[in-house]
Amino acid sequence: MDIKSIIKRAFFYIVKGVPVYNTTAQIRYMNPSKKLEGKRIIITGGGRGLGFSMAKKFTNEGALVLIAGRNEQTLKESSQKIGCQYVVLDVSDVTSHVQFLYKAEELLGGLDCLVNNAGISLHEMDFSAVTQESFDTQINTNLKGPFFLTQQFVRRIKELQKPASVLFISSETGETADERPYGWTKAATNSMVKGLAYRLASDGIRVNAVAPGVTASDMTGLKEDGNLYAANSPSGRIYLPEEVAEVASFLLSDVSGCISGQVITCNNGKTINARWK
Repeated sequence: MDIKSIIKRAFFYIVKGVPVYNTTAQIRYMNPSKKLEGKRIIITGGGRGLGFSMAKKFTNEGALVLIAGRNEQTLKESSQKIGCQYVVLDVSDVTSHVQFLYKAEELLGGLDCLVNNAGISLHEMDFSAVTQESFDTQINTNLKGPFFLTQQFVRRIKELQKPASVLFISSETGETADERPYGWTKAATNSMVKGLAYRLASDGIRVNAVAPGVTASDMTGLKEDGNLYAANSPSGRIYLPEEVAEVASFLLSDVSGCISGQVITCNNGKTINARWK
């Protein structure tokens, strides 16, 4: 645990009288019902964390899945565990998108869904710590890359003249004001989801997002088998990638066919600006 987390917990305990529990989660998962059967799904950043959990869930629901990312060894190991395809991709390299989609379509035997999951947070302390390099890295990976990959995906889907679904992985930070690039990319993503959904509705292409709260992952440095306690969370804990994957699975399924342009925030209401807050 870093020093900021220790100080935050001490504050809640001393000032607010909130005890620091070693919190575990009581979570329920839906039994696989093959609701994604036959769907061909691409997941960027699919080698670990939430991407891995989604790939595993989608595969169990009957989908053919392809995971993408920059580390081939990670992709290879994860694909073997899941039983899915993989292709190396740096989503920030816009020039590689056309060839990537061509290869993905070839391996999957078609295209139905794109999940823009790849992202990075450099966790700058504040506005003054942002550099041109950290700015560009996060903008290119979290916003520019997913935008242009989606653009190429939509072009191909329109050529195929078929329905499809695009899912963005946003963040609860996109619902709040922020002074750092990561938060800005997620706020922009939320706006993009709504704009694209409206634009593409008549083409049968749905666009949605899930915006998780703090989730156990390599990005956050939090472990699923560790202490899940979170003092500033309404639920009193952090979230697990598997429970976010459940929401993502629903949004990609035909059961949610009337839903588009929605950002489903998965944090038990933490970012709601209630008047008594």
